[in-house]
Order: sequence, then C-alpha cells, then structure tokens
Amino acid sequence: MRLIATEPRGAELRHLRNRALLLLGFWRGFRGDELTRLRAEHVEVVPGQGMNCYFPVTKTDRQVRGTTFKAPALARLCPVEAYLAWVDATRISEGAVFRAIDRWGRVSDEGLHIDSLVPLLRSILKDAGVMSPELYSGHSLRRGFATWASANGWDVKTLMEYVGWKDVHSAMRYVDSADPFARHRISEMLTLESLPPKS
Repeated sequence: MRLIATEPRGAELRHLRNRALLLLGFWRGFRGDELTRLRAEHVEVVPGQGMNCYFPVTKTDRQVRGTTFKAPALARLCPVEAYLAWVDATRISEGAVFRAIDRWGRVSDEGLHIDSLVPLLRSILKDAGVMSPELYSGHSLRRGFATWASANGWDVKTLMEYVGWKDVHSAMRYVDSADPFARHRISEMLTLESLPPKS
C-alpha cells in the first residue's frame, strides 16, 4: 500500500480517481476491462493536445501488435487534465492507473479488479444523482460515448475508427435506439454490406 492519508485526503483521492475514470472512459469510449488494464507507463501525455493510451493486447488485435488509443485535451470536462490530476496526486508512474483506495485513503499497489468496476461505477452515478444506476454496466461509458457521438453528427466510419470497432454490427449494438437518424445510417450500411458485389 502507499500514500498514508487522512480521511479527508482519502475522499479527495477517490474524487480525483473517479473523475479521471469517468472522463477518460467516456471520451475515449473504453470498455471496463480496458480501464482496469490501463498502465501508467503506457500512457503518454502530449501537452495541449491529448494523450496516447497503449495496450499490448486488445480484443480486436488479432496479430497482437498492440493498439494505441488517443484521447483529446478538451476545454472542459477534460480527460487529460483529470488523468494528470489523479496520477500527480498519487505519484503513480508505473503499474495500473486505476486502483482501490481504502477507508483511510491509502492507494493500493494493485489495479482495480474488473469485478469491482461495475459496483464502483454504479456508486459514482448514484452519488451524482443519476436515476437507476443499477442499470449501468462496464460497457455503459462506451455506449454513452457512441450515442453522444452519433447525436452530434459523427458518421459511422469515424465512430468505428475512433472506438476501434472492426465491423458495423458492433457499432449497432451500442448506438442508442433513441437516435433513429444514426440507426438509419447504420442500417443502411448493413444493407450495402449485404449486397452482392458489382460485376
């Protein structure tokens, strides 16, 4: 364990961790397992621009070459600022980025277990006053970003490239049905894919 702290300090650290986890998870469209596997030595911050998050292995990386995801620096609700505030406060420079914090404010040397992420996410949302937090899962941040991006005019190809989906069927599972225009575009793409090639 590290960083022996007082209870107020522990509350501050939990706030910093939770803010970084939510903002990075949402704006990068990460799944829960990606958040728990992210390591500090694989993160590179480009001041004023964004950050690179490297994963040696990802779900869609069939050749196991590793994948780098880029997260943007934003004027508000910035994932880069939130990440830096968390790692600076805890002096995390290697190992898992997101870690458990005990009741005394001590930060674990180990990363969050994937099974603890969903209860943590639901607790954060409950404390924020979000209705029905029990309905959220480890994929909710990814789904939320996909819905936001579609509602804000992202085309399907751009969304797929950003999130890392290899086929349009994956995107369709995440885009909220409350956004029929985006759904129409995805359905149209599926129809085009099913047509026989022109001779």
